[in-house]
Amino acid sequence: MKNPLRTPPASFVLTLIGIGAFVTALDQTVVVTALPAVMLDLKIPFIELDRVSWIVTAYLLGYTVAMPLIGRIGDVYGYTRVYQAGLVVFTIGTCLVAVSPNLEWMVGARVIQAIGGGATVPIGLALASSALPPQHRGLALGLVIGAAEAGSMLGPAYGGAIVKFLDWRWIFWLNVPQSALLFLALFWLPNRPNREGRVDYLGGTLLVAALLILSLAFSREGLFTLSSPTPFILGIPALALVGILVFVERRAVQPLISSILFRSRAFLSANLTQLLEGAALIIAMVSVPLMADTVMGKDPFIGAMWLLRMTVAIPVGAILGGRLLDVFGIRPVTIVGLGLTALGLFLVSAWDLDIAEPWLTIHLVIAGFGFGLNNTPIMTGALNAAGKDYQATAASLVVVARMMGMTLGLAALAAWGVEHFQVLTQGLEFPLQQVGEAAAEVQARVAEYNSGLSDAGMALFNKFFRVAGAVALVAMLPALAMGAQRRQGE
Repeated sequence: MKNPLRTPPASFVLTLIGIGAFVTALDQTVVVTALPAVMLDLKIPFIELDRVSWIVTAYLLGYTVAMPLIGRIGDVYGYTRVYQAGLVVFTIGTCLVAVSPNLEWMVGARVIQAIGGGATVPIGLALASSALPPQHRGLALGLVIGAAEAGSMLGPAYGGAIVKFLDWRWIFWLNVPQSALLFLALFWLPNRPNREGRVDYLGGTLLVAALLILSLAFSREGLFTLSSPTPFILGIPALALVGILVFVERRAVQPLISSILFRSRAFLSANLTQLLEGAALIIAMVSVPLMADTVMGKDPFIGAMWLLRMTVAIPVGAILGGRLLDVFGIRPVTIVGLGLTALGLFLVSAWDLDIAEPWLTIHLVIAGFGFGLNNTPIMTGALNAAGKDYQATAASLVVVARMMGMTLGLAALAAWGVEHFQVLTQGLEFPLQQVGEAAAEVQARVAEYNSGLSDAGMALFNKFFRVAGAVALVAMLPALAMGAQRRQGE
């Protein structure tokens, strides 16, 4: 089935990796619209909604924490075979999710599924970067990142359609034939292990543990409100593990995280830029449908369509960013992307309750296009700085930085949102009917109260978008240190 003497065409490699990125990214968000059906089927009461959220959180944790170690395994044992192993783990996990008898089983299965799915991300990016000559690396990465963004974007709609016409378990059963076909097709790709490479499993274990605890700490609202000691208590063992990791890595012959990466200004800048971009992205993605569904009184479907206006522009921007990168270089494209992101978010922050087309769509598309445009140069800058022996490791660390930024942004949104809304509504009193008061007077006071709530809610969401826009502007500072290379090694 495999011809080791023949190198498959780049278009074939990029198509395979793009399909894999799309399928595994789909499962990040596909379960969101299926949660009501899952709760009904597994007999989970609505009051336990906080427990159900672990179906989503478990996937994000598994997707993130094991990625750097698996990326290094791919650097050593060959990208193709490790990619196939990731697909096997992903398929096992997805089958276990499909037969879930209870919530606890499903959460554990989602972790297994996420580890396999997360494995394909850095490996796929490394394969894509080697499929084309260095001067066209941006285009290759742009296509793969665009496919992943499209999968994440279409996940809720895909899941909703399956739940409507079949059953929520079919969301996961349909992953099996897709993964099997991709697994078989990968035999056409050569596997090039690094015979002299070694995997630092001790360092990998320490890093997985540190990332897991840090992710849990970052996800706590108390980190920003100072209302709970939990995130800080979790931070102590996390920092201790990081210290032990640094000690171990300095003595390892071939460390999991090469010192080359952290001596590179471009690599560190790319990760910091991605962390800030992730925080801005999650604030925008959560705020758009929530604002539509609450203070603006729209149908939930309308809120989803508003968000789609922004997210549909992200893969388009990612692909175009890869093409522009080969012409203008890393730093200019990143700065333009962040500038467009900030512009779009600031425009949205000026909305009022009467916002209408075409401005609604234009503002959201500008923000989404900016998010997509800067994704490819950030990843390319990190891979250029890593060298050929640490491609998948570098890609995984950039993805981890983005997920950490999203975790921090979500926690900040929850913490500051509640507190600021209470401040905005402090002077509002619920209009109880007074003795002898006419019904018309009560209705007038109710209308005034509801108007006050809407104005307070709109002011709150306007602030969210201003904060997200400001974060995008701050991300320009580390982006300036990423360099202006158009080609690897320039």
